[in-house]
Amino acid sequence: MSLERDHDCPTCDEERTFYRAASTMVRLGEKVKWRCPDCEYSFVTIGDDIDSSATA
Repeated sequence: MSLERDHDCPTCDEERTFYRAASTMVRLGEKVKWRCPDCEYSFVTIGDDIDSSATA
């Protein structure tokens, strides 16, 4: 269980360390909300397959 994650922040326009804001177990896996401490941008991941920050 990681409490931080490096990820590109679209608001800050560079890579930032995101912090785990919340998590819960759902049928597809662990749902985790990650938040940028500098701008409050957040995204959600579920397991290893679903990432709300991914672009189509």
